Amino acid sequence: MRAALAFLLMTFPAHAEPRPVPRPGAEIVVLSEGGSTEVPDEAAVARSVRPVQQLEGPDGIAAEMAAAAAEKLDDAGTVQVSDRPETRPEDRVPAEPEPAPATRVPPSEAGSGGLCGRRSIVGETIAPVTGPGGCGIPDAVRIRQVSGLRLTRPARMDCTTAQTLDDWVRDAVIPGIGRRGGGPIALRVAAGYACRPRNNQPGAKMSEHALGHAIDIAAIRLADGSELSVLRDWDQGAEGRILCALWRAACGPFGTVLGPESDSFHQDHFHLDTARYRNGGAYCR
Repeated sequence: MRAALAFLLMTFPAHAEPRPVPRPGAEIVVLSEGGSTEVPDEAAVARSVRPVQQLEGPDGIAAEMAAAAAEKLDDAGTVQVSDRPETRPEDRVPAEPEPAPATRVPPSEAGSGGLCGRRSIVGETIAPVTGPGGCGIPDAVRIRQVSGLRLTRPARMDCTTAQTLDDWVRDAVIPGIGRRGGGPIALRVAAGYACRPRNNQPGAKMSEHALGHAIDIAAIRLADGSELSVLRDWDQGAEGRILCALWRAACGPFGTVLGPESDSFHQDHFHLDTARYRNGGAYCR
C-alpha cells in the first residue's frame, strides 16, 4: 500500500499552492516632467464644471474681504446696509395707535384774539349774570376749554379767572402730567358760578363763586380714561406728588388756593379763585 502511494506521488506533479497571489502594482504614468499643476486633457479625473474663483494667497483673501465690507460702510465706519433680509410686509405687526393728544395752543398764540383775548380759551360771551344780594358777573363768559383741555361741564366766570385758569393749565398741568396716561385731556369741574355764601354756610361771607371769580376742580382726566383724583390720590404716591405740585403752582396766579389739607369742605377738590387782596398776596392752604 505504501509503495503504491509513493508511486502515485512520483508520477503526478504537485498542484499550485492555494494561497492568493498579490496583484501587480498600479502602473504610474508620468504626464508632466515639469511639475506643472495644470490638469491635462488625458487626466484620469475630469475637470469640474463648477466655476471656482481662486484667491492668490492670504493677502488676496484679506483684500477681497475688506472690499466687501467697505461697500456697507460710510466714511465714519457706520454700517449702511444690513445683510439681514427685510421682514415681509405681511409679517409686520402694526403698532397700536396711541390716544390722540389734546390740541395744545403754544404761549405765543395764547394772547392773539379769541375769547377773553386768547385763542387758547374756547367758549362764548354770555349776557351779564345777576343774582340777589350782590351775586352776579357783569362781564360774563361761559368757558368750555382752556389750552386744549376740555371742561367736563361749561363754567361761567369772568375773563380774569378764565385767563388765570388758562395760564395754570398751560404752564403747570400739561407739563406737570406729561405723557402719563397719554396726557391730560380734561378738567373735571365740581363747581363754577354759584350764588351762595362761603362753603354754603349760613351767615358766612359771600363766596367768590358768587362773583364769577372761582372754579372747583375735582380731577384731571387723562387720555387713557384714568384720572388724577383729588379725593383718591392726594398724598398717595406719584399721583399725590403730581397733585401737590399742581396745587403749589396755582398759588400766586390764583389769589386763593384751597385743597384737602385746608379744611373738611375741600377734601375732594381744589378751590381756585382770583380774589383781589389788598396786599397783593395769595392765600393758599
